[in-house]
Amino acid sequence: MSEIVLPSISEFIAQVSPLNSLPVSAQKTIASHLRIRYLAAGETLPFDASEEERWLYVVRTGALEQRWRDGVLRARLGPEDLFGFTFLEGVPGNPEDCYNVTALQNTLLYQIPHSLLKNLLNTWPEYATHFSINAHERLGSAMNVVWSNDEKGLFVRKVADVASDVISVVQSETTIQQTAWQMRGIDRCSTAVVMEDDQIVGIITDRDMSLRVVAQGVDTRRPVKEVMTPSPVTIGPNELIMQAVALMMQHGIRGLPVVNQNRPVGLLTTSHLVQHHRVQAIFLIEKINHCNTVEELSALAVERQAVFEALVEGNLHSESTHLVMTMIMDACTRKLINLAIQHLGTPPCEYAWLVAGSHARNEVHMMSDQDSALVLADTATESDIIWFMHMAMYVSNGLDMCGYPLCTGNYMAVSRRWCQPAHVWQEYFKKWVCNPEYSQLLNATVFLETRALAGNAALCETVQQTLLDSIARCPGFLRALTRDAVQTSPPLGIFNNLVLEKSGTDTKTLNIKRYALTLIIDLARIYALAAGCSETRTEARFIAARDKGLLSADSCTNIIDTFHFLTRQRLLHQCQQIRQGQPADNQINPQDFGSFERKHLKDAFRIISGLQDAAKLRFVKE
Repeated sequence: MSEIVLPSISEFIAQVSPLNSLPVSAQKTIASHLRIRYLAAGETLPFDASEEERWLYVVRTGALEQRWRDGVLRARLGPEDLFGFTFLEGVPGNPEDCYNVTALQNTLLYQIPHSLLKNLLNTWPEYATHFSINAHERLGSAMNVVWSNDEKGLFVRKVADVASDVISVVQSETTIQQTAWQMRGIDRCSTAVVMEDDQIVGIITDRDMSLRVVAQGVDTRRPVKEVMTPSPVTIGPNELIMQAVALMMQHGIRGLPVVNQNRPVGLLTTSHLVQHHRVQAIFLIEKINHCNTVEELSALAVERQAVFEALVEGNLHSESTHLVMTMIMDACTRKLINLAIQHLGTPPCEYAWLVAGSHARNEVHMMSDQDSALVLADTATESDIIWFMHMAMYVSNGLDMCGYPLCTGNYMAVSRRWCQPAHVWQEYFKKWVCNPEYSQLLNATVFLETRALAGNAALCETVQQTLLDSIARCPGFLRALTRDAVQTSPPLGIFNNLVLEKSGTDTKTLNIKRYALTLIIDLARIYALAAGCSETRTEARFIAARDKGLLSADSCTNIIDTFHFLTRQRLLHQCQQIRQGQPADNQINPQDFGSFERKHLKDAFRIISGLQDAAKLRFVKE
């Protein structure tokens, strides 16, 4: 294997499951002994069981289609997918092992000799199930996620603690050849940051060199700016590792230049993060994106739970925990939408898949259920609506299998009422806002925060603008919304392991959602609407109201801190229940609180009650 491409291959293998489960020495052995094979689009790779040497194939780039000898489709594969497991233990000449592989696009394959894998697994038999001929055994080994204390600590360490302090820096006019020489010859770094006039304008990796230069036959005397990735995502050295992971998942990238005051000071890659194969669970979104069936997707629920536990036990800020859990739910939903389209065919018209509730607010936790809707183009026909309802049924049932329960109030896109053309949604909002009776108010409250997750986001923006315009014309809506929001009051406090309610009754447990978090979310919604803000996140809504002069700086800080404290308590409660094998809920037992928690809960209740009173004075004018 060429010394030039070997580091790139090694880094790739360190990120591909189940190869990344092997010891580093085994990964390096594989990287140095594999073969590289190129298939042009339409070219077929006959997978013949009579071959003397068998191979495990890894797709580096491109797309493939597997078909049995009778023409029946077996699977479609993309980057980082593996195939050839059935050959590893099969009997040579067995006709059941034979199928053809055809490239749907120009494809680069890595071929790992079966004999090499067999020797490695004889040395490390504990990894054998990762390469079993039986898919369920491979899946079971991947789901066995165990997190050590050190691995949980990775979430709360700073980027500077983990990142390499070596990074290549070149100017935009530097030639491709000079850049490659500097990356490998001087800095020995997989990434170069491209500068122009003391500003970061791009980034290029050794993988880019392979795909954009070598594979495309680009003249290496050309300036590197012609093949770089412009406007790269970067991160500061004092940011948390978890924030870096979130950026990597959000943008689908494997490396982040570390930048301090616009000066590149290092590099953080997935190789730095994947120091132990089980930490690969942080990159759950990549696994979600590679699922081909609902069953594969639902099996990842175990890893989602492991990520949740690590985030909470690592004492990460609740907002960051919610963000990561939201991105996982986003990825599941988008994957199911794509699978539904593969199953049903091309959508008959433009659409926007909307999420609502905690999902729209980027505040997903382990109890978050589904709240969704479909906004269709005004050209949608009756048959189009029926098609989208079938798509919604596929997605909703799939999410339920993945651990996101169906909405008990049926506020889901699968309902005909919530699968409508844009003009119908606009009429909904006008009616709800101008006639805020209880049923109308309930409907409006559910869809007062929405976020487009798939399709044409402009359709979502259109109906959201209608909502804001209608509220501006009908001030009575805010009054009704405020009256409804302050009907429920937070409890007086906690005393002798009892929750004391304002009604004079007491209970054994506190429903932290109903009597605390929902009250804050309702207040944030009211203040945001009064400020004409379309932001969905609770914290951002209060900040927008403060900036508009509707909320004092102190009140804003107090209610945001209260929100973070209470969400943290709920996350800790849910995490403890999950670890004890119990279903997660919102019912917190005062017996679990120490004096620290009791004191701060009482403070939190007082702050919520005070803001409720302020909202009544400002928005309810009898």
